[in-house]
Amino acid sequence: MPRFEPFTALRYSVNEPLDEVIAPPYDVLSPAEIDSLLARHAHNIVAVDVPLDRDGPDRYVLAARRLATWLDDGVLVRDETPSLTLYRMHFTDETGRVRQTVGVIGALEVVDDGAEGVLPHERTMPKAKTDRLELTRATHCNLSPVWGLSLTAGLSDLLHEPGEPVGRCIDEDGVEHLVERVVDPARIEAIRGAVGANAVLIADGHHRYAISRSYRDEVRQATGRADTDAELTMVYVAELVAEQLSIDPIHRVYRGVSADTLAASLAAYCHLDEAGTVTQRFVAEAIDRGAMCLVRPDGSGVWLTPRDNAFAGVRALDGAYLEHAFADLEGDGGTAIDVSYQHGVQNVIDLLRVGDADAAVLIRPTSIDEIRRTADEGLLMPPKSTFFTPKLRTGLVVRPLG
Repeated sequence: MPRFEPFTALRYSVNEPLDEVIAPPYDVLSPAEIDSLLARHAHNIVAVDVPLDRDGPDRYVLAARRLATWLDDGVLVRDETPSLTLYRMHFTDETGRVRQTVGVIGALEVVDDGAEGVLPHERTMPKAKTDRLELTRATHCNLSPVWGLSLTAGLSDLLHEPGEPVGRCIDEDGVEHLVERVVDPARIEAIRGAVGANAVLIADGHHRYAISRSYRDEVRQATGRADTDAELTMVYVAELVAEQLSIDPIHRVYRGVSADTLAASLAAYCHLDEAGTVTQRFVAEAIDRGAMCLVRPDGSGVWLTPRDNAFAGVRALDGAYLEHAFADLEGDGGTAIDVSYQHGVQNVIDLLRVGDADAAVLIRPTSIDEIRRTADEGLLMPPKSTFFTPKLRTGLVVRPLG
């Protein structure tokens, strides 16, 4: 099972306005959002975490220099001793329920692809890994945590007691983020033991974990050592239980094929019923109905309720159902179907309204049972099967690699 270790963290100085210097993960930010964060404060973490193309081929070097300047100027301060960091979030989920979650940030062992101990949970989409690898090489830091799920029962109980408060902020969505330092050796050992007792399932950040493996291998080759900080990477670990997770669906958006063509293919697998105008309430209604929803460009919908045994032998995941139903489908005019992924019902509606998509299917969130089955049976879900919310903020903790 994987090692899970404390580390000597970098954190923003108490003189910095935390609300203004942290940011969402780099891979959910649009160019406009990046510009807005940079305008908000000169020390916003995106100035390091999102090297800008406009800075040219030296953008990673410039990001590293900026980080070094912040350290010299006391913008970021290094802890005196190694610690684990408790990370709590207080929020209201899409169904309107008030929630509290807690996980722990530490350094998790980087294992080889296919090795036991740290497991992927879904097939990943092809993505260039050069950006994160170049940034890690330049800064020698883990700037944002991978999100892992622990299979150890009772981990949440070990995290319930508060640690030493080191940061609190409220993001633009009203989510309260709190981080607390744990330095007590006995408590660190208890948490380490719990995380290391069972496999950790990667929930979000598969590519970041993969580049940590590439970086580790480079360091091994350069140094001839297998005991450096590159042997581990920064990971937020939460227990795989319903009360600690808020999982939203990632809806399917289609181009090159009409809603009518999709409906015709789905008719063999689902009962089709008119749904009227699609609104945000469909998130909860889809769960209650046990149905997906096809959305037309005019914003009207069709409920798709799976027929009995129509998906026999297919995993109980809406994403898998759609892959199966559309496996042999060609787009209108013989063109290839283009499928992309979008979180948020309103975002889907907006894409259709402006003509940036031809049809969409709203799907239901993946269940905890299916996520656990993925781990227990060594399976992989279709790409973009889960969207864990709220998103962890970058900048609350940075892990130096040396």
